[in-house]
Amino acid sequence: LLAYDSSGGTGPTSPNTNHRDDAAAYNASTDVLPRQSNESDDYARLKDTNNGHPQRPRFISSVTRRFQRRRRFSETDHRPSESRAPDASYNSQLSRSLGRKAGTHENYVDLNVMSAPATHHPGGFGGQNGAPNGAPHGPPGTPGGPAANVPDSYFTESKKGEVNELRQLLRNFNVERSPTRKREIIKKVIAYMTLGIDVSRLFTEMMLAIETRDLVIKKMVYLFLCNYATSHPELAQMCTNTLQKDCGNEDPMVRGLALRALCSLRLPQMVEYISEPLRRALSDHHAYVRKTGVMGILKLYHLDRDKFDECNFVDILYDMLRDPDAQVVSNCIIVLNEIMAQGPDGGMALNRAIMLHLLNRIHEFSEFGVVAVIDLVPRYIPANDDEGFQIMNLLDPVLSTSNSAAVVATIRAFISLADQIGDDPVQMKRQVVGRVKASLVTLVASGCSELSYSLLKHVDSLVDSCPGIFDDEYRQFYVRYHEPTHIKHLKVQILPKLANPDNAPDIVAELGECVTDKDPQMNRLAVRSMSLIACRDVGGEGCADSIARRLVEMLDLDVSHVCAEAATSLADVLRKHPELKQIIAPPLPRALRYMTEPEGKASVVHLLGECGDIVGEAPYSLEKLIDSYDEIKDASVKIALLTSTIKLFFKRPPEVQKMLGRLLAKATEDVSSQDLHDRALMYYRLLSTAGDPKIVEQVVSKSPVIGGHGVNFAEEEDKEHRDALLEEFNTLSTLYGITSENFISEEYQVKLVRMPKEHPLDVGAAPLVDPGVNGVAEHLQQTSINDVAPESAPAAPALSGEVDLLGFGLGDGPMVAPTPAAASSDISLDASFKISGEDYQAKWEAVADSHALSVMMSLRLQPESTDLVESALSTLNILTMASGELPTELKFFLYGRERRENGMIFLIQAVIFKSPDLSLSITIKTSGGDQARSGELSQKVVDMMKTALQELM
Repeated sequence: LLAYDSSGGTGPTSPNTNHRDDAAAYNASTDVLPRQSNESDDYARLKDTNNGHPQRPRFISSVTRRFQRRRRFSETDHRPSESRAPDASYNSQLSRSLGRKAGTHENYVDLNVMSAPATHHPGGFGGQNGAPNGAPHGPPGTPGGPAANVPDSYFTESKKGEVNELRQLLRNFNVERSPTRKREIIKKVIAYMTLGIDVSRLFTEMMLAIETRDLVIKKMVYLFLCNYATSHPELAQMCTNTLQKDCGNEDPMVRGLALRALCSLRLPQMVEYISEPLRRALSDHHAYVRKTGVMGILKLYHLDRDKFDECNFVDILYDMLRDPDAQVVSNCIIVLNEIMAQGPDGGMALNRAIMLHLLNRIHEFSEFGVVAVIDLVPRYIPANDDEGFQIMNLLDPVLSTSNSAAVVATIRAFISLADQIGDDPVQMKRQVVGRVKASLVTLVASGCSELSYSLLKHVDSLVDSCPGIFDDEYRQFYVRYHEPTHIKHLKVQILPKLANPDNAPDIVAELGECVTDKDPQMNRLAVRSMSLIACRDVGGEGCADSIARRLVEMLDLDVSHVCAEAATSLADVLRKHPELKQIIAPPLPRALRYMTEPEGKASVVHLLGECGDIVGEAPYSLEKLIDSYDEIKDASVKIALLTSTIKLFFKRPPEVQKMLGRLLAKATEDVSSQDLHDRALMYYRLLSTAGDPKIVEQVVSKSPVIGGHGVNFAEEEDKEHRDALLEEFNTLSTLYGITSENFISEEYQVKLVRMPKEHPLDVGAAPLVDPGVNGVAEHLQQTSINDVAPESAPAAPALSGEVDLLGFGLGDGPMVAPTPAAASSDISLDASFKISGEDYQAKWEAVADSHALSVMMSLRLQPESTDLVESALSTLNILTMASGELPTELKFFLYGRERRENGMIFLIQAVIFKSPDLSLSITIKTSGGDQARSGELSQKVVDMMKTALQELM
């Protein structure tokens, strides 16, 4: 056995050498090594200039230590000159411990070589041929040679660690052939990435795995790519071609996933590769790809706004509001609201056609989509009261759903509409709160704790705004033992607001039980809530007297925080009910002796000043505090002591005069509190300069009378604040109890802008024509323009230009549009007029959607081709700029001009939706001419088109 003594020398090993201690010494000497070491560097340190033979190692790797241990077992024998046969079982065990695969030439160390016959050579280190004592001899390269024991390649190729193991597995050919095994390995990579382990070194291997038909593997590789794209932008660019190719895959799921990954790279250099796949995705026949493309527009907007504006995606998004898939529409609403949040409208532009169209399809949306649509209602101004009530009736079924977000959004919409319709907005708001009460109470009782807390905060806001509505549901706000602390606290704060003469005794009894709770904060809130019922005088006759007696009993409890809160509450009760002085006064001197909390002590001192005329011990109780003035640390106690002593002076002057002088002397010299110092100086100057003491008494002692049912103290009157919070209902402002300007920076605030402003809230207001939601695609000359889907068929043909999306009916009610004038012959179009595509698009974009005329009408027959429609319209000189047939529609871009000098130009977009919702949509914008007659002449052009297409209608 090759052994080393403690002094660093070498020599023969004694048969009595303790090999276990020797191995422990080697282990101790290597504790300073890191867990993953570079074996090639370790082995280099084992050599010196003496023909490369090993020297004594100062630091030794774990693998080398295993070699030394194995050689001890093989060589330390009482028969040093006798060779030992290799042990197959031990070789197998050692092979497993080394983590090498048997039979591999490069990574496998021949165990027979390791266990070759050992010859004991006395004499120390450096025997024959420079071999160390006990080392086998032989020429280099042979089993007995010095180089055969530890090959260099073993150390240089041995790399440990989870990431390296995963790299080897990903490169393994067998893994490549087994999709299931490959999926498990990639899952492990994603798991490491989720835990925060840096696996970016596997970027190349993961990118090689992207070429697969396995959808699960693609999802995980895309996730890996998006996560590390910002840290490895040059490697992420290498996958651009693959992602673009996947965007054209036959599988819509692959197309959508590839587009999402391409847009999620968030690299400025990738913008040029995003816009074209994004535009193709918006007209894809599969809804998943379209909705992914809509969200990709938002990512492009945040990545490069110049490119976003150049692509004119806003008009495309408005056009896609008529998509047949509700998820695509809801995504469009979300994206438009975020893109235009900082604009003058505070979100997407609204008009009557858009609002009614979305509300008519609300039953098609998911829970998130329903919320997105309902959130638009507070920003919409109904044309008249009847339309406002019809919107309420349309949203009323949402209150019966289990979606709490949709219910609260509906409540906000109702409150907003209540402020705009009806003769009495206050009474209308109370009716709205009464309607939504049952839904809110049900959701509070059935939701999780976090959801219940949020709903309770909204209930609290509604109770403040409309008191008395929730009074009959007070039992639903009783505290339950299993509820979290924050919900218990909030319920205790709501209960006193629900009190009335009928339920006040039950509520007070419930709050009395909460006083004994083990939670100190709960005790304080319960006592405070009881006093609030008495102060508001909402409990009926005798309620305040009963509550005052309960609070007086609490002064004698051996619970410091309950006593302190009871004293503070009694001070408030006495402000509202001075007649209860006889009940409150007797225990005050005793309570002052045992009160420990500063707030409670200040309240008791204040009560002694108010009740000093009937409490005989009052001056003497205060005198003890004055004598120990220097020991009082809390400024509130000193201020209460000064105020009470002044009040008591005018009630019992002989007993208080001297101690008042001592107190004023100390208080005027006290600089610990500016308020205390200034108040003491004011009292001193009043007493020293006033000629009539009665005037000073009126200034100091007279208290205002606070009376009336439900009247709050002046410091609690915050009606303006409550109204401002109600304006921001269903936002974080409701949870925080403060308006958004207090916790959101001005640059991120979104204004609430109600629109449209064109129609007033007049019962007799005529309904507006639908301005339309469509924009012209940027590439007019292409035959395959935006993939716009059919909207719901109207309940009746809207011949008046009014889109009857909600089925209101055009023949009755206040929303009946005037009958359109028949087509007259006073307008004719110029057959020789021509316009280029660029001019057409420029003129179309120059006219706002709100100035357009939009008409929807039903068709009886579907035209076989676009040529049939074009030829029919050309007879009336309505010419075609571009047309195309899509899977769900026929689309036409038409134009014409009046046959007179400086005649008006008509720009027409017509869409024929195919079966089953066979209908025709016409949108007309005008340019030039007499704009005062724009609506009249546009209606005449519509009548001309009806005449030309009469065979289809």
